[in-house]
Formats: sequence, structure tokens, C-alpha cells
Amino acid sequence: MSLTVAQDSVGSRLDVFLTRQVSHQSRSYLARAIEKGAARVDGIVARASLKLRAGSLVSFIVPQPPRAGPAAEEIDLDFLYCDDAMAAVNKPPGMVVHPAKGNWQGTLAGALMWHLERRNERKDDADSAEADAAQPVGGLSSVGGPTRPGIVHRLDRDTSGVIVVARSEEAHHKLAKQFENRTVEKTYLAITQGQPQFDRDEINLPIGIHPYQREKMTVRRDHSTSRDAVTRYEVIERFRGAALVQLSPKTGRTHQIRVHLAAIGCPVLCDALYSGRSVIEPSFFDIKEVAGAAVDPDAPLIRRQALHAASLALLHPITNERMVFAAPIPSDIERVLAVLRNA
Repeated sequence: MSLTVAQDSVGSRLDVFLTRQVSHQSRSYLARAIEKGAARVDGIVARASLKLRAGSLVSFIVPQPPRAGPAAEEIDLDFLYCDDAMAAVNKPPGMVVHPAKGNWQGTLAGALMWHLERRNERKDDADSAEADAAQPVGGLSSVGGPTRPGIVHRLDRDTSGVIVVARSEEAHHKLAKQFENRTVEKTYLAITQGQPQFDRDEINLPIGIHPYQREKMTVRRDHSTSRDAVTRYEVIERFRGAALVQLSPKTGRTHQIRVHLAAIGCPVLCDALYSGRSVIEPSFFDIKEVAGAAVDPDAPLIRRQALHAASLALLHPITNERMVFAAPIPSDIERVLAVLRNA
């Protein structure tokens, strides 16, 4: 839809203006769509807070109404912690956090529905009851809407590691506030393609939507979609043509670590979006043998970005106790490290 800003709407925020035009959707829902690039003002992607001027042309892709919540799916999950207020899960690579266009099955949200929402429905199954004995009774927060039960923050599909979810509305609001206030301590491990110049440094580069590839983010200054983004890193090990890097993002922008590492010339290894590689073999590093034994140079080592959310520390939303959750390095990243260390 395209609309021309009339005199009576001059000075209105873009999201407020569109809420009047798309009355069947909430302002918060429209604001999320705007922040994903659904709105343009005079041909330029705009932020929800933009104040409108008379005569401006507003173009907006009207979002489809959200589908019903995810169906519960019997998918194994590695619970790191669970009580009546919250849970922490070691998310495997390849799993989408919540349903979205094109990804309505196999999600973390659907698996959580099975393990936490449907527990009471499965009490008559002796095996299920025994398996569920350690799980507290309760469901998932509904604050995020029907498609995001319990979801407080996200990890990219191919990023593995720690993610926390809320099981009550009170817990959801308190956890979300910690993320908003940037008091949550997040630590990631990444294998980089190439080596950072410095052993430790801070990357302070604003991030916005890529001007031509809508699925990508990029470093952008002085643009309506730009957001400040800060990532601190330390090199743990250096290898031939690669490095193991520990990262602590101080902000939580979409694809932040992936964009920042690419910006300094060391993209995450096997990051199809930012490095151009979707699979890595020993031949990529010109490795022909490991620990004196010949290896197949074309045997895939990893098929997803080598990025892992290793730990997360925050305050328990009810008890205020400091909680630290850690997820072990997954086997595919360990396999790459073993080859690099022994080559």
C-alpha cells in the first residue's frame, strides 16, 4: 500500500501513522514489521520513530496476520536448567527458534510446547511421566504472542548454544528487561576464516539492513535502519588461515557477531551469508594429513557457520540469584578444531 502524508499527520511517528491505516494490527506488531524493512518513506527504508512531513510518500508492505501458535513437536532438547519461571536450553544447529514464513515445523518453540506445555496431557504414559519427573509443572509465557511461546531472545538457525525461555509472564518481563538494559552477559565462540589483526579488541560499528540483499545486515552509518553495535573479542588460538575467537556482544543486533567479524576481514567460518561458503573441507586449509595420517581433502568438516553461544549469565527473574548457563562445544566445531590443531 502507498499513502501520501496529509497535513493532519505531519509530525506523527511512522508507526502511529500506519496504525491508523492498518487498523487490524497492533502498533507493536507494525513496528516490528517496520524495523524489518517493510516501510519506506520517499523511497528510503525508514524507522518506526521517523516523524513524517507533509507530502511524503509512505510505502508499506502490509504484513500477513500471524498464524496460530506452533504445534507441539516431540523433538529431543538438551535442557541445561528448568524451573517454574524459566528454562535454559542448549539449542542444536539447524533449529529455528520460532515459527516464521517458510519455517513452521522443527522449531524450538514447537519442541518446548511438547516438553513443557503438554506435560500434564502425557501423565498417563508411564514412560513419559518418568522422563518428565524432573520437569516442573507449568507452561510457557504468552507475552511474545502465539508464535513465540516463552521466547525472550533468539539465536540464528545455524548458531548453536545457550538460549533461555520464560515460563511465566512475570519471568518474561523481567528477563526481557535484562536484555533491554544490556546486563545479560553473553559469550560466544567462533572459528574465523582468517585471523584478526589484534589479540583482543572492541568492534564498534553500527549495523543496518543491507541496501540490496534484504536477508543480510551490514555496517551502515547515518541510515534510518542503523543501530549502534559493540562486540568485544579475544583470540583464544591461532591456526593456519583461521582462529578460535571468544566474543562478548554488548548489544544484541541481528547477525551482529557475523557482520562485525566480516567487517574486520575475518568472517565466521562456513557462514554462507557473510563468507560465501556453505561447507568446509580440509582442502580449504590446504590440509592433506592430520597427526601424520592422510585425510580425505574433500570430506566435509562442517556445513554451517562455526558460531556457538557458549555461555549466558543473568539474574533469575524471581529469586534475583545470579545464574550462569554453559553449553559444551558441539561436535562439528570440535571436529574442525581437531583438524586445525593437528594439521
